[in-house]
Amino acid sequence: MYRRLAIISYRVLKRSVHQTRRCTGLVYSDYSSFNQLSPRANGLSFFRVFSMAACQHYRRVPDPDDPMNLMKEDGVAVCSQMWIENFGEPEKTATNLTTYLRRFELWVLAYQKVYADETGSYLPRNSIQRSALEDLLALRNAVLDDRFKWGARLNFYIKSPRDKTDYESLSKRKIKIILTTTQPTPFQDRIVQEVLFMFLEPIYEARFSQKSYAFRPGRTAHTVLRVIRRSFAGYLWYMKGDLSTILDGMKVGMVISALMRDVRDKKVIDLIKSAIVTPVVTTKIEEGEKKKKKKRKYQKKRVLAEDEPKPDPYWLETFFRFAPEEAEKVPSWGHCGILSPLLANICLDELDRWMEGKIKDFYRPSKSDVIWNSPEGEVEQGNTSWPEFVPTSGPDKTRKMDYIRYGGHILIGIRGPRADAATLRKELIDFCDQKYLLKLDNESLPIEHITKGIMFLDHVLCRRVVYPTLRYTATGGKIISEKGVGTLLSVTASLKQCIKQFRKLNFLKGDRDPDPQPCFRMFHATQAHTNAQMNKLLSTMVEWYRYADNRKKVVNFFSYILRGSLAKLYAAKYKLRSRAKVYKIGARNLGRPLKEKKGASPEYHNLLSMGLAESIEGLMYTRMSLVPETDYTPFPCNWIPDHEKALLEYLMLSDPKTLEEQRNCMKEQGLISPQDYISMLVWNYKRNAAIADHISLANSSGSCVQSLEGFKLESGHENHEHDDNEGEYEKGLQVAEMS
Repeated sequence: MYRRLAIISYRVLKRSVHQTRRCTGLVYSDYSSFNQLSPRANGLSFFRVFSMAACQHYRRVPDPDDPMNLMKEDGVAVCSQMWIENFGEPEKTATNLTTYLRRFELWVLAYQKVYADETGSYLPRNSIQRSALEDLLALRNAVLDDRFKWGARLNFYIKSPRDKTDYESLSKRKIKIILTTTQPTPFQDRIVQEVLFMFLEPIYEARFSQKSYAFRPGRTAHTVLRVIRRSFAGYLWYMKGDLSTILDGMKVGMVISALMRDVRDKKVIDLIKSAIVTPVVTTKIEEGEKKKKKKRKYQKKRVLAEDEPKPDPYWLETFFRFAPEEAEKVPSWGHCGILSPLLANICLDELDRWMEGKIKDFYRPSKSDVIWNSPEGEVEQGNTSWPEFVPTSGPDKTRKMDYIRYGGHILIGIRGPRADAATLRKELIDFCDQKYLLKLDNESLPIEHITKGIMFLDHVLCRRVVYPTLRYTATGGKIISEKGVGTLLSVTASLKQCIKQFRKLNFLKGDRDPDPQPCFRMFHATQAHTNAQMNKLLSTMVEWYRYADNRKKVVNFFSYILRGSLAKLYAAKYKLRSRAKVYKIGARNLGRPLKEKKGASPEYHNLLSMGLAESIEGLMYTRMSLVPETDYTPFPCNWIPDHEKALLEYLMLSDPKTLEEQRNCMKEQGLISPQDYISMLVWNYKRNAAIADHISLANSSGSCVQSLEGFKLESGHENHEHDDNEGEYEKGLQVAEMS
């Protein structure tokens, strides 16, 4: 048996062994050392040769399709490098983005982000299964080979970790339902959107105007309110425009032409174009179905799966209902997903650039004006501790204009006659008609005076006239105090808007005297859970109205409505009949337990200390004195987000010209860099140690005097060149004497 096995192995492996012998001497030595007298040894030797040859071939030529070999760098490092390159050269046209599309590190990073959004937990890179990496590599290759189709329903390259459906065994009825009804965005589509977003966002963030604030990192609605308070003081006429119809969708040609101003990669452009053009399958609702009202049935509590994320809590859902009109609409174009807000900003960036040019042309400084009198219009004068104060004295005032855009809503402030505002409105209507094919009229762009109050982001902009005492030094050093007249821009929260939103949520009824209504949504929840939910809502609203002048008043009104609503709820739940009885038992903040067990039972604080009762948190901000003050932190004039500031500082420090300028400046001013100072300290330490060693050697050899004289001569020569080292030499002698 062993002889037959050896003969078959010899015949089969003869050619392969001869070819392998040319490449490696080890295989040849094993082949030549066969023992003819031991058939069993010959067979095992052949199999050993075959396995070694295969292993060496695998080690030499790595598999290009292995996903582990493609992950050479960290995806975050690749993204950081893209941000640095684009902010270093913001005017450079991006022509070769396919190289970033090939980077498998970006695909892995996109998978981690989408996985976290899907499951609610972060998946480390080392924990990704090999099967998921292979599917991700197949998706990348399909995108590069133009085989990827947006909006797939049955055929997926990679599936969601929560999707356990076996699509091959589905019935025809279920397949028809999947193909004809509204389905969530496929998992693989979201990964492709994330990859495109990773290298498109840094390209355009380096180019976008500083006048746009929506759908951009580091810029929020709070930033808009602070900019308005800082830069819009002194404007008399305001023009507010609603261009949100652009967010609903634009023609594909306009989007692609706006995209190709800075991106010239055909594969990326075609991929985005197909995402816009591919139709989205949605469920068609017939007219008869709209009129039918389903009867409310008893619903059991649904148990969530192990990997299913929890829905939004009640307080967060309620807070989202208070979203202002300007932030309510988020663009969603075709299968673009998270790319839609970025594409909307790319299209509206032309409007921002056009308005920046109009601002420069409109600016006309006046020497008699005490503010905005510089030719450039950037340097503002006035009281730095009160930057929003604008003096109104003087016969001739500076003509100035400012502009801000949040999503599809714009706000323009004009300091000048109303005729100039009307002229600008006409030019703006013509521009929107030519660029976006958007038909606007005078009613959609109203011009209002500051005294009427302008609503923006649920905050009312109005003017306050103040009469501060102005002190200045006249000729001869005499200090003169005069009464001045000026205006302050007041940014206050709208109570009418708050009452309107509360009425939609069924928290109150009535207009003049709003009466809180019981919150029956939380009827089956415990008192501790209900109070905790309302406290989270209150703390969120306190943060939202952080920059409102009437922050205390609005938050106190919120607390009154929520407290009254809960009091009525507890009165109905625990059968206490009135709110007064609820407040008597549960205190003003409803922090005491309203229901106790019948019979003899220990006190609430004893149960709490033993861990047998749930901790009840009282409602916050039950008094106006507990509400924090309005945040009046000064806002810089040319503000940029922190991440852009860090990028610009990094680019400045990495520039060799900056380093050379700093060195020249230090030489001129006689300063010493920390590196030079440390090197000087180290050199002095070594020098003093060498002097102490020479002195000890001189004492041991009996030639102490000559050596000291020699060192004195040398040190005297050095002191003649460097007088500052004399004290260091004396310290060295003292160290030598002590030793």
